[in-house]
Amino acid sequence: MDVVLGPLIQVALIALNLYLWAIIISAVLSWLVAFNVINTSNRFVYLVGDFLHRITEPALRPIRSVVPVMGGVDLSPMVLILLIIFLEGVLGRLAMQAGAF
Repeated sequence: MDVVLGPLIQVALIALNLYLWAIIISAVLSWLVAFNVINTSNRFVYLVGDFLHRITEPALRPIRSVVPVMGGVDLSPMVLILLIIFLEGVLGRLAMQAGAF
Protein backbone atom coordinates (compact mmCIF):
# COMPACT_ATOMS: atom_id res chain seq x y z
CA MET A 1 0.00 0.00 0.00
CA ASP A 2 2.86 2.38 0.81
CA VAL A 3 4.29 1.83 -2.66
CA VAL A 4 1.14 3.25 -4.26
CA LEU A 5 0.31 5.86 -1.62
CA GLY A 6 3.65 7.69 -1.76
CA PRO A 7 3.61 8.59 -5.47
CA LEU A 8 -0.08 9.55 -5.31
CA ILE A 9 0.62 11.94 -2.47
CA GLN A 10 3.54 13.40 -4.42
CA VAL A 11 1.31 13.97 -7.45
CA ALA A 12 -1.30 15.62 -5.20
CA LEU A 13 1.39 17.87 -3.70
CA ILE A 14 2.58 18.91 -7.16
CA ALA A 15 -1.01 19.65 -8.24
CA LEU A 16 -1.63 21.70 -5.10
CA ASN A 17 1.59 23.63 -5.67
CA LEU A 18 0.63 24.42 -9.27
CA TYR A 19 -2.84 25.52 -8.13
CA LEU A 20 -1.26 27.72 -5.46
CA TRP A 21 0.80 29.48 -8.12
CA ALA A 22 -2.27 29.86 -10.34
CA ILE A 23 -4.05 31.65 -7.48
CA ILE A 24 -1.08 33.94 -6.87
CA ILE A 25 -0.68 34.78 -10.56
CA SER A 26 -4.43 35.37 -10.89
CA ALA A 27 -4.42 37.79 -7.95
CA VAL A 28 -1.40 39.70 -9.26
CA LEU A 29 -2.91 39.85 -12.74
CA SER A 30 -6.17 41.21 -11.36
CA TRP A 31 -4.24 43.94 -9.52
CA LEU A 32 -2.32 44.84 -12.67
CA VAL A 33 -5.57 45.09 -14.62
CA ALA A 34 -7.26 47.11 -11.83
CA PHE A 35 -4.39 49.62 -11.73
CA ASN A 36 -4.38 49.81 -15.53
CA VAL A 37 -0.81 48.53 -15.82
CA ILE A 38 -1.87 45.95 -18.38
CA ASN A 39 -4.93 45.99 -20.58
CA THR A 40 -7.32 43.12 -21.19
CA SER A 41 -7.84 44.29 -24.75
CA ASN A 42 -4.52 42.56 -25.43
CA ARG A 43 -5.56 39.09 -26.58
CA PHE A 44 -2.82 37.23 -24.67
CA VAL A 45 -3.58 39.04 -21.41
CA TYR A 46 -7.27 38.32 -21.88
CA LEU A 47 -6.68 34.61 -22.54
CA VAL A 48 -4.36 34.19 -19.55
CA GLY A 49 -6.75 36.09 -17.28
CA ASP A 50 -9.75 34.13 -18.50
CA PHE A 51 -7.97 30.80 -18.04
CA LEU A 52 -6.84 31.69 -14.52
CA HIS A 53 -10.31 32.95 -13.62
CA ARG A 54 -11.92 29.73 -14.85
CA ILE A 55 -9.62 27.47 -12.82
CA THR A 56 -9.55 29.53 -9.61
CA GLU A 57 -13.11 30.84 -9.39
CA PRO A 58 -14.76 27.51 -8.45
CA ALA A 59 -12.57 27.31 -5.35
CA LEU A 60 -12.76 31.02 -4.51
CA ARG A 61 -16.54 31.45 -4.87
CA PRO A 62 -17.53 29.49 -1.72
CA ILE A 63 -14.86 31.32 0.29
CA ARG A 64 -16.13 34.69 -0.95
CA SER A 65 -19.60 33.85 0.33
CA VAL A 66 -18.15 33.39 3.85
CA VAL A 67 -15.27 35.89 4.04
CA PRO A 68 -16.35 39.55 3.77
CA VAL A 69 -14.56 42.04 1.54
CA MET A 70 -12.50 44.30 3.79
CA GLY A 71 -11.93 47.82 2.54
CA GLY A 72 -12.43 46.81 -1.07
CA VAL A 73 -9.83 44.03 -0.80
CA ASP A 74 -10.89 40.48 -1.58
CA LEU A 75 -9.29 38.21 1.02
CA SER A 76 -10.54 34.94 -0.46
CA PRO A 77 -7.28 34.20 -2.37
CA MET A 78 -5.32 34.57 0.88
CA VAL A 79 -7.70 32.21 2.70
CA LEU A 80 -7.43 29.66 -0.11
CA ILE A 81 -3.64 29.93 -0.13
CA LEU A 82 -3.56 29.26 3.62
CA LEU A 83 -5.87 26.27 3.17
CA ILE A 84 -3.65 24.87 0.42
CA ILE A 85 -0.52 25.33 2.56
CA PHE A 86 -2.26 23.52 5.43
CA LEU A 87 -3.31 20.69 3.10
CA GLU A 88 0.22 20.43 1.71
CA GLY A 89 1.52 20.07 5.27
CA VAL A 90 -0.96 17.31 6.03
CA LEU A 91 -0.13 15.47 2.81
CA GLY A 92 3.58 15.93 3.45
CA ARG A 93 3.24 14.24 6.84
CA LEU A 94 1.25 11.42 5.22
CA ALA A 95 3.96 11.00 2.62
CA MET A 96 6.63 10.81 5.32
CA GLN A 97 4.63 8.17 7.16
CA ALA A 98 4.21 6.25 3.91
CA GLY A 99 7.96 6.45 3.31
CA ALA A 100 7.67 8.46 0.11
CA PHE A 101 10.32 11.00 1.17
